Amino acid sequence: MVSCLCCSVATFYFIVHSGRSTPLQALQLLGWWPIGLPEIGKSFLLTTLLFMGPLFEMGIAEGRWRNWVRGKTLVQTLRSWTGWRNYVAGPITEEITFRSIIIVINLMAKMSPGRIVFLTPLYFGIAHINHFYETKLAQPDTPLLPVLVRSLFQFTYTTIFGWYATFLYLRTGSLLAVMLVHSLCNYCGLLRLWGRVETSIPIESTLIRAAKFDEDENIFGRVDEATGIGWSVAYYILLFAGVGLFYYQFWPLTESSKALVSFSSKMH
Repeated sequence: MVSCLCCSVATFYFIVHSGRSTPLQALQLLGWWPIGLPEIGKSFLLTTLLFMGPLFEMGIAEGRWRNWVRGKTLVQTLRSWTGWRNYVAGPITEEITFRSIIIVINLMAKMSPGRIVFLTPLYFGIAHINHFYETKLAQPDTPLLPVLVRSLFQFTYTTIFGWYATFLYLRTGSLLAVMLVHSLCNYCGLLRLWGRVETSIPIESTLIRAAKFDEDENIFGRVDEATGIGWSVAYYILLFAGVGLFYYQFWPLTESSKALVSFSSKMH
């Protein structure tokens, strides 16, 4: 994290002295100023729409919403090194490096917004290929093909996320927004497009609760099965509804007067 901050300072110096920008303009290009609370909120909302299904599964079907409200999940997560890496250190360092620093250099090189969106995230994707080496080092007997396929898959989805994060950064001018979105995406994981929702919290009607006294296991089996199907139907309805809302709100929720570029290739 210290190295990222040093790189930010060096880039700031470069912008001010080579790019003929004021210190305030340099901070804006780097995404540090202005804070942009509306942009942070709208970016988070847009990403939440995309993950409506997974958030429903975790929060409602698995009953995690109580811990979310109490802040228990946040505290427990940040107490572990893995949680700190995935949701704090990782998003901060990666967004400073692959969004703030790399994008501003390409902006100063007069690269078009479209090319910045689709090309600069390749650095982000390539940076995750190191998992190929780590896996082979830790599990030398693992066949080459599965490890290679897994690494290519990681490269693909990290690059896709990079496209999204880069677009958000250019449209909102907020580094904090993409950091928060990065943490949320790490928490939610990949969208699950198949399979049945499993839950540890079955929905039981009053009639079924009363039937407990009858000890009719067949009834409970049918209820659990119906409950699982119900959760799954709700999940997929919310999943595709969320994807649709994400699509229709993609431009409106990212519109900002603090945007670094317009997509007519003119830099603000």
